[in-house]
Amino acid sequence: MLKNIFKLAYRNVLRNKGFSAINITGLAVGMAAAILILLWIQDEYSYDQFHTNKNRIYEIWNRVRFEGDLSCWNTVPAPLGPAIQKDVPEAERVVRVTNSNTALLTVGDKKLMKSGIYADTGFLQVFTFPLLQGNAATALNDIHGIVLTHKTAISLFGNENAIGKVVRMENKDNYTVTGVLKDLPGNTRFNFDYLLSRLGFKYREGQDLGWNDNSTPTYVMLKPNANFAAAAAKLKVLRQQYSEDAKKMKWEQFMYPLSRWRLYSSFTNGVEDGGGLSTFVKLFGVIAALILLIACINFMNLSTARSEKRAKEVGIRKVVGARKGSLIGQFIGESVFIAALAGVVAIVIVQLTLPAYNQLTNKELSLNFGSIYTWVALVGFVLFTGLLAGSYPAFFLSSFMPIKVLKGTFKKVNALITPRKVLVVLQFTFAIILIVSTIVIKQQMDYARERETGYNKDNLVYQFMTGDIPKNYALIKNELLAAGVAKSVTKTNSPLTERWSNGWGQGWEGKDPNDQTSFDRYLADEGLGATAGLQFVQGRDFDLQKYPTDSTGLIINESSLKLMKFKQPLGKIVSDLGIQWHIVGVVKDFILTSPYEPTRPILICGAKSQFMTFKVMQIKLNGNNSTASNLQKAEAIFKKYNPEYPFEYKFVDESYALKFDNEQRQGILAAAFAALTIFISCLGLFGLSAYMAENRIKEIGVRKVLGASVTGITTLLSKDFVKLVFVSFFIAVPLAYWGMHKWLQSYEYRISIHWWVFGIACFSAVAIAIATVSYQAIKAALANPVKSLRTE
Repeated sequence: MLKNIFKLAYRNVLRNKGFSAINITGLAVGMAAAILILLWIQDEYSYDQFHTNKNRIYEIWNRVRFEGDLSCWNTVPAPLGPAIQKDVPEAERVVRVTNSNTALLTVGDKKLMKSGIYADTGFLQVFTFPLLQGNAATALNDIHGIVLTHKTAISLFGNENAIGKVVRMENKDNYTVTGVLKDLPGNTRFNFDYLLSRLGFKYREGQDLGWNDNSTPTYVMLKPNANFAAAAAKLKVLRQQYSEDAKKMKWEQFMYPLSRWRLYSSFTNGVEDGGGLSTFVKLFGVIAALILLIACINFMNLSTARSEKRAKEVGIRKVVGARKGSLIGQFIGESVFIAALAGVVAIVIVQLTLPAYNQLTNKELSLNFGSIYTWVALVGFVLFTGLLAGSYPAFFLSSFMPIKVLKGTFKKVNALITPRKVLVVLQFTFAIILIVSTIVIKQQMDYARERETGYNKDNLVYQFMTGDIPKNYALIKNELLAAGVAKSVTKTNSPLTERWSNGWGQGWEGKDPNDQTSFDRYLADEGLGATAGLQFVQGRDFDLQKYPTDSTGLIINESSLKLMKFKQPLGKIVSDLGIQWHIVGVVKDFILTSPYEPTRPILICGAKSQFMTFKVMQIKLNGNNSTASNLQKAEAIFKKYNPEYPFEYKFVDESYALKFDNEQRQGILAAAFAALTIFISCLGLFGLSAYMAENRIKEIGVRKVLGASVTGITTLLSKDFVKLVFVSFFIAVPLAYWGMHKWLQSYEYRISIHWWVFGIACFSAVAIAIATVSYQAIKAALANPVKSLRTE
């Protein structure tokens, strides 16, 4: 039976090569797109799901009321970890993690800049990162021990056994290798090249604020069968038991399960809002389903359009005893056969496009052909596609009445609404929605990209203060200026494009006692204004040579001035973290965090800050020289005073551009999916118009004999399809507007959706449809009527 079904299917494919090619191509492209999207979705859902104890692991979050709303975030005071271990008996292990930043690792002549973390001793018991060498239970028990990833160990020691070998860090401290980790998978939130024990972690002077610091990621693993509700109740008020400020502000902590870290970590007024990456993942899932559906719609349309050619076959089969069930099986078998051929082509397309797709999505996705699960999934996917594509044609074709078929009276008068028209409308509705989405996303990106940053990014580079740079900073600065490499140099706690400190509790004259506004903090040496091109509206920049007291000076932005309500801000005192700062200047608002958000109040503190430390050199390159020449000379100067470390500069404008990566990726993907949708839809239109022209060839011949023009015949054959595109447009407009309006609500700094966006989408869809159909229409109109009529 199966052999007969597939033999007939094979013959039908060969007999109708043109339509079969269109069907296979459309299905293959749709299946390939769906497979790529599903690979991405599977990767997102797999994040940190490989940990053995994943169902018992939680992240500790803060929850407290600020500025009228309940705020939530996932870093807490460092003392909270030991307090949980002591006061919450349901907790089996508590692990704190602190970033150690990029450090120089040295073994002999080999020097590597690698990033690592400090972690409590139970890190490798809570999280399943397998050790290739060493003991996970004791690897982090030694203050002077270091655990390396396999890749890092190979880079430092080659193929030698790394256990017991010594690694020198930052040219200061020696660490003994106590373990070698299997390289971290790409689907984990953790990203490090080495692990150090938090037993050896030390705060810099003035940085340990105890219960008032909220900067330590903390994780808890509950005991098996522990009562979650009981543990949550104890944890909720634990901080209040140790801190009077926490008790006064009713500070709470809660446990957030590992299964929700990647996709759902989004809160509004203290409650998970269902946003975050999960919305994007669900949207991708819908897009995958719709692209596959559109490909299947093509198959359905072409199969039912050719019903006249299959009608007599169905009639004869029924007359000789074939039942409806066997006919349905035959037609579904044919669609599965075509889907299988399309599946092979789709896999080839996936393999060819994966490198570019991985680069776009910043992932390492692949099809694991060595896994039985991959083959089961692929076979299931092909069967599902074949059944979906072939179900409607099978029931449609098998329902013909043999008497009407054999008499030639089975055709129906053209109806206003037919399944085929509905399917075409669905295709173009989705295509128009994606066209609108692509335009709106690009507009939003351009709107944010063109926003005034508040500082000058041109010729501005920064270098992290590694190795001997802090002690030789003055020498490096003077030589850069003397050599004409730089126009201005300063040092700060972070790059201009990042916020590394924020907090509340500042005091100033006239402040409302109930004000809990949070300020972004920035630390700067003298010359920040000149180096970054900040625009002063009042006062001046720091100048420690002329004004030594500027070490406790403060520069505020306009948003801070608005909150503090000073009429004459210069000289006013602002207390923060135990220091009385005096305002020396006010600058225009500048973007420190996201260009999609309103500017926040910023405090730029003088050099005396103990909580923040100088970690970045900001260099304004001399624009009179070539960039290459400036960087070459700068590298020589840095090598002179910091010979053990590479000169790893970064351009501020490039770092700023990275803020648009997510939206740019969304825009490219939306454009790609829109193009795929249009391509698949046009394949279907091409096939339908070809079949329509073939069926109406005699009518066209008669019309030409009677004097019809090529333009008139082309219009006649195209207008029905154009009408359907206009119907699609009126359906797509409210859906696209609703979807894009909702997407834009996630940005406080956003565009409005203009009417002309829909006009462009409509024009594009109509133009594409006309271009697709017109080829077949013009071809039919230009045909010699003698050839089409003489067969009678």
